[in-house]
Order: sequence, then C-alpha cells, then structure tokens
Amino acid sequence: MPFYVSPEQAMKDKADYARKGIARGRSGVVIQYDAGILFVAPNPSRALHKISEIYDRIAFAAVGRYNEYEILRKAGVRYADVTGYQYDRQDVTARGLANWYAQTLGSIFTDSPKPFEVEIVVAEVAELPAEDQIYRITFDGSVNDEHGYVAMGGQAEAIANVLKEHYSEGMNLTGAIAAAIAGLAAQANGDRMDTSAGQLEVAVLERTRDHRTFRRLTGARLESLLAEAGAAGGTGQPAADEQAADEQATGEQATGEQATGEAPGTAKPSASGAGSAAGKPAGTDGKTAGTDSKTGGPKSPQSGRADSPEPGQSEPGGESAG
Repeated sequence: MPFYVSPEQAMKDKADYARKGIARGRSGVVIQYDAGILFVAPNPSRALHKISEIYDRIAFAAVGRYNEYEILRKAGVRYADVTGYQYDRQDVTARGLANWYAQTLGSIFTDSPKPFEVEIVVAEVAELPAEDQIYRITFDGSVNDEHGYVAMGGQAEAIANVLKEHYSEGMNLTGAIAAAIAGLAAQANGDRMDTSAGQLEVAVLERTRDHRTFRRLTGARLESLLAEAGAAGGTGQPAADEQAADEQATGEQATGEQATGEAPGTAKPSASGAGSAAGKPAGTDGKTAGTDSKTGGPKSPQSGRADSPEPGQSEPGGESAG
C-alpha cells in the first residue's frame, strides 16, 4: 500500500511546487490607463507569446510554464467562440471566462498529481473606464478581482509595491508604460534590466476600436513610447544609476563652488600684493632720497615731488626728511 499523506500536507506540497515553478520565470504587469488596458511582460521571443487575444474585447496574459498556459489559452478561445455562437457575442465576458478558468485550474490542482505552474490574467475593456474588468487566476483556481493594476508571477508583491507608488487613475499610455517598466525593474535584484523594444512584449486593449480591440505594440511605435516613458519618468534607469548620477552632479557642483571660492581668494592676495607693491617703490625711493640727502648728492625737485610720501606713508617720508 502507498504511504499515507494527509490532504493538508498534499495540498501544501503542490502549492509549494507550483510557486517555485512560477517564480523561475519573469513576471508580467497589467495596467489600466485612460484609453484602455496595457499589458507588459519581459519576453525576447517573437513566436512564443505571453499576451494574446481571447475575444473581441478580452485579452489573456500568463506567466509560468509555456506549454501549460498555452493549453489554457486555446481552451479559453474555444470556450469564447462556442459561447458567442450559441448565445450572443455580448454574452462572452471576462467574468465568465475567469470563472471557467478557475474551475479548470481548481480541478487540475485537486485531482492531478502535478498542478499547473501558471498564473493568468483575463482582462476586458469596456466603453467606460469604471466598467473595465481585470481578473487574476492563480494555479489553485483562486480568482481575484483587481482594479487599476495587477502584477503576476513570482515577484508580484515587490512589483505591486512599486506600481502602487507610480500608478494614478486616468494616466495616459506613456505614463502607464513608465509605471510598468518601473515595476518590472523591481525583479532585476539590483541589476540593470534591459527595457529595449526587442526584450519586451507589449499589447493594449484600446477602448475606441470597434470589435477587435486587441493590438500589439512593436517596432518603431514601441521604441518611441519607451523613449517618451524614459524621458517623462526616468524609469528606464535603475535607482542605483540615478543615485550615482545625483552624487556625480553633487560632486560637480561642489567642485564648481570650490573653484568659485578660489578665484576671490586668489584675487585678494594679488590685490594686497599690488598695494604692497605700490607702497614699496615709495618707501624705497624715500630711503634713496634720504641717502642722497645724507651723502650730499644732488636731488632733483621733480623726483622729490614724485617720490614724496603720501599721508599714509609718513614713516618712510620721515626717514627721508631726517
């Protein structure tokens, strides 16, 4: 007979196994902005997508094991198509799809010896921002109704803390991309994260488009948005680089202040030197004139007037007169 394991221990082991598998991959971010919903995930591949379209106004994003969430994506597309064909296209909603995913993942987690190592987000864009729907479904079938933004993956908590600081209601697409990149940088563990267009998978659900609202952002369009986001928020640069830049700017400012302080100091000794130089010829000439008077040499009246001491230099003039 097999060894007995309590159901509680079995569920705990399955949950730990699934969490470790999800944590090995990169996390993703879904953010609501003024014109729709934005999806951003690190993905250098152009064939294996983490973000995909499910139905007219519904999109799917996932992290974890690719072959497993690809099975879920295809099953979700079939579920949406059958429901829309049997009833009406408006009857296909993100809420219904999230409930179906929750039942599927919950059954796999309970009955299968190995759970799915996936975490998915189903989002639907509506005509009004207040009616947008974002649902996060975990590996055990739990469903969370999210508002504004959601992070998924092994580093979801750290990313969510950064998104909380950068997110604001009604932000534009550039601000949403800047906030997403700032959040994804939290999983780099201090290393500089590559935020180039070739390393990111970005897609949007645009509120103003008819029927199929899903659109991928690639090429020059994505590069311009990333440049604008980096210029607006400075999030393409890690905090360590920003601190180093601030220290360098402070050092340059201190060097400039030191150079400015040396200039007046240098001018001051030169001024005093000029004053001493101006007094030295008068004193020297006075002594010379006194020497001439002692030796009985001829003394020019013009040179005596020119060399006559000023009122502030009476001491050399006294020597000369004596």
